[in-house]
Amino acid sequence: MSFTREAPLPGASFGAALRFDGGAGEIVAAAERDAKALPAALAEAKGLLLIQGMGAIADDPDLLIHLSRVFGPEVEDYHHTLTDPKSVHVSVPEILLVSNMPPVGKAPPKRPEPPLAADGLIPVQYPHRKGWHTDQSYRRPPPDISLFYAVTPAARDTGQTLFANGILAYEALPAALKAKVDKLEGLHAQPGSGRSRAAALAGTMPRAFAAHERSQRQPVVRTHPVTGERTLYLCEWGQMDWFEGPFVDMEPGPHGAGAVLLDEVMAHLTERRFCYAHEWTQGDLLIWDNRCLVHAATWFDGDSEGRLMWRTTVHGNPGAYYAGEKKSWIPVAAR
Repeated sequence: MSFTREAPLPGASFGAALRFDGGAGEIVAAAERDAKALPAALAEAKGLLLIQGMGAIADDPDLLIHLSRVFGPEVEDYHHTLTDPKSVHVSVPEILLVSNMPPVGKAPPKRPEPPLAADGLIPVQYPHRKGWHTDQSYRRPPPDISLFYAVTPAARDTGQTLFANGILAYEALPAALKAKVDKLEGLHAQPGSGRSRAAALAGTMPRAFAAHERSQRQPVVRTHPVTGERTLYLCEWGQMDWFEGPFVDMEPGPHGAGAVLLDEVMAHLTERRFCYAHEWTQGDLLIWDNRCLVHAATWFDGDSEGRLMWRTTVHGNPGAYYAGEKKSWIPVAAR
């Protein structure tokens, strides 16, 4: 492929913007012809790529699926998951709709209080900024790559997507903290299963799990299967199991030793030096690596404006740790 690379992304120490001649159709066709180019660029950028000017995808959503397949052998079909059908594209079931508009009606996250950090910038560091997660970490094997496309973004300076880099954060961990987390496993819970930190603090007992809904163990430090780099892999309030976790074989619950450690690690991972805040414009496409990045959404005025984003999820190379595993989220009868 022929493109220019601008790296790192503005205000960050990782990521890259790729600039191409031609529109979305030409870019996707070139990516399919040279199938190793974009995955290699993603690895070189430590997990985050930006391609702008992809507006034609809105009229031809199959372009997004073709591009997604460049990054792995399986693009998730959301009709075969527990996803609410209203959140699935009507004609392309591999596209998840992320929107506050009908029929999806997903409310934007709350505005942080205070709305700015001490340095006058948008807050990124936990716990001032909440919502940090990596996609579908409550599944084994977890997914590799997400592609996120702006059909109708929020107004400028709102509705950003934030990213924190687990590779850079792990490299900078103090030796004592590194020793604590190196062999540790986190217990990740599906949102909506009643196992969030908020539910635990409220004393609300979670509902019973079906076998395919159970919280899943994940290593807190993963080895990236492409680059061999070590990276932090954990989430916070809404996507860890706060009744049996957040960590395996540590004191559980929102006030236990596991909670203290998670707060310490998440605060480190989301320091501004490891973060990037993306300001969306229509036609932007972000490609990120869930194996080494966490992300969070920011507030926008959902009462006065509509936002519509499309997401695809790519599976296929979670690493040797998951070799031979069946999909944990597929009921045995369905297999």
